[in-house]
Amino acid sequence: QLVESGGGLVQAGGSLRLSCAASGRTFSWYRVGWFRQTPGKEREFVAVITRRSTTDYRDSVKGRFTISRDNAKNTVYLQMNSLKPEDTAVYYCAADSGLSIAPQTSQYADWGQGTQVTVAS
Repeated sequence: QLVESGGGLVQAGGSLRLSCAASGRTFSWYRVGWFRQTPGKEREFVAVITRRSTTDYRDSVKGRFTISRDNAKNTVYLQMNSLKPEDTAVYYCAADSGLSIAPQTSQYADWGQGTQVTVAS
């Protein structure tokens, strides 16, 4: 089971840190991705971290967002800085046992319930 937390309302330029906690598995064996979705749009890739801590990001968040993992806490984080109104979405984490960078939703087997991030202008 994956559980996201840390969402909320923030002013443009502010920061939030999202957490994705896993239960019932050894998280260090998994790649973990963050995705986001707004009403009427498809879920889109935000960031991914592999089991070897290789990372990748969508272009629009590079330099602003950082994905990291704490295997001792079975948790993956998404630090989001310099937030913009267009970052407003429901953010989901997803996990899979694959090895490579994975930017497609179809590459993930398990999903959390999502956490709302709202950035006010």
